[in-house]
Amino acid sequence: MPEPLPRRVPILVGPTGVGKTAVAVALADHWPVVVISADARQVYRGLDIGTAKPGADVRARVPHLGLDLVDPGERYSAGRYARDAAGWMVGLAPEVQPLVVGGTGFYIRALAEGLFREPPMEPGRRDRLRAYLTSVQGLATWAVRLDAGFSGGGRQRAARAVEVALLSGRPLTWWQAHAKATGVLTPWYVRLTMPRALLRRRIAERAEAMLRDGFVEEVEAVLARGVAPDAPGLDGVGYREVVQVLRGQLARGSLVEAIVRATTRYAKRQETWFRHQLPPATMTLDASGTPAALAAEIAGAWARVGG
Repeated sequence: MPEPLPRRVPILVGPTGVGKTAVAVALADHWPVVVISADARQVYRGLDIGTAKPGADVRARVPHLGLDLVDPGERYSAGRYARDAAGWMVGLAPEVQPLVVGGTGFYIRALAEGLFREPPMEPGRRDRLRAYLTSVQGLATWAVRLDAGFSGGGRQRAARAVEVALLSGRPLTWWQAHAKATGVLTPWYVRLTMPRALLRRRIAERAEAMLRDGFVEEVEAVLARGVAPDAPGLDGVGYREVVQVLRGQLARGSLVEAIVRATTRYAKRQETWFRHQLPPATMTLDASGTPAALAAEIAGAWARVGG
């Protein structure tokens, strides 16, 4: 008897600032939703403002899984995310609809397409290499030299690419392509997009709101707990710029523009990744409309495919 196909699950993606959370909340009017967050920054405890983490009011209305998993000094990989998220979905009641929401493409691909089987790497050598890489400058350059397929994404991802290439003898992208296991779900993708000028305006408004809400103070509190300025959790867009201000490397008056510039670049990379990595059948929606209207359109399409 053939194995049953993995459960079809809607996956809502798009660049930062496009309004994914608002649409996910609006979908709760159509389905009994539990959101499976696919955001590599929202996994960190204590990093709330700068990651635009859903507040208590949103989580009271729509349960979220995948938030506040690790401390800012700890690494959290796409592979670990996929294993965790698969476990969360297995634990849901049959009548509950899991909805994967996020902008971290590597998390989504690991969950939807399957984990690659990590090559054997001697733990002692790996620990020594990780300790060494914390002090290496220009990690992204080394990652590209060792793995031509490396597409960027911050110091943590660069260190991972260097680590796998040196310890296994093959680039990380080779392992991802040739040692893939079966996915745990059948993805049904919805991609939110938006005219670039409008998205930049939203990003600017959000950056200003974050600073009013205490973004700088949030980072000060994290550093005061002994977290290193270059810790994995602080290596994200926005956090890097705030750390630079606190270390005297960037003028406070330049902070908003620096965050907007870095976030806009990041959003562009996300758009490019989703445009090229998602299947042609992906449902693509202009997110300029209201969350309620977008949710109604998504729910209607889901019903038509037999979701």
